[in-house]
Amino acid sequence: MKPLSKSSVYVALLGVTLLGSAARATLGQGGAPPDQPSVTVRGQTYTPRSILSRNMGTDEDQTTAFSPHKVIGNIYYVGTRTLSSYLITTPEGHILVNSTYERNVRTIEKSVAELGFKFADVRFLLGTHAHGDHQEGDALTKELTGAQVLAMREDVPALEAITPGGKVHPIDRTLRDGEEVTLGGTRLVAHLTAGHTRGCTTWTMTAREGAQNFNVVFACSYRAPGNVTPEIENEFDRTFKMVRSLPCDVPLGDHPAQYNMMAKFARLKAGAPNPFIDAANCWVEAEVQEAMLRAQLQLQQKAVTR
Repeated sequence: MKPLSKSSVYVALLGVTLLGSAARATLGQGGAPPDQPSVTVRGQTYTPRSILSRNMGTDEDQTTAFSPHKVIGNIYYVGTRTLSSYLITTPEGHILVNSTYERNVRTIEKSVAELGFKFADVRFLLGTHAHGDHQEGDALTKELTGAQVLAMREDVPALEAITPGGKVHPIDRTLRDGEEVTLGGTRLVAHLTAGHTRGCTTWTMTAREGAQNFNVVFACSYRAPGNVTPEIENEFDRTFKMVRSLPCDVPLGDHPAQYNMMAKFARLKAGAPNPFIDAANCWVEAEVQEAMLRAQLQLQQKAVTR
């Protein structure tokens, strides 16, 4: 019998750990959600609480580096077990997507170095949305690298409220839906995918591997809050329609579980097809979250009509 790899053992252990971790999975996410409604998508059942637990894991998962690795082309994963951070390398410096918690910034710096790159060469710091578990580390990252911090304008008020240790949250440039960020031949496009936050930002770019180009989507969270207002419902209606129009070969997310990173990482093998190229599953997370949104709205409506 072939022995299990360390990554395979970890995937199995994490699945067990997550079952009891909901109470610790609330940092940066606004508290524990209810355990209803439940929805089943592609044979798997989800509740708001199970989704949050899946995304956040334990305190240790949120702060422990996952093996830094190449995803595709010039894109590398440098985040923790449950909080994504991506390094996009170019000849003119690098782009970092999501600083995560401030306490993780040195961990991310170490992962960048393990890949053979310099954290000081980060020129732009981008984010997916204004929650502490994704962008609390922006000020320290800027302090260490001098990077310009770019943010969707709708998220600016929420970002300005994230002030770890009293640090002012840096914002060097505000973005509008469809604006581009370019560096060293790499071009990213910022797409406003509001709902989870007012300025939730999904980033897209093209990565080259071998002789082919692949469309990469860094998805923002599509998870609805506990109370869905008409305004938030309208934002999500626009978001779910828009994201499905984006070309996608490589789905990524601001939590690794959103794109099944650990299972894909376990299948990485020299000479084998890249498991992160997964066009068939680009919108599974959107399917899950849209089904949950509709179920939440039904519950809300029932509560009003009682």
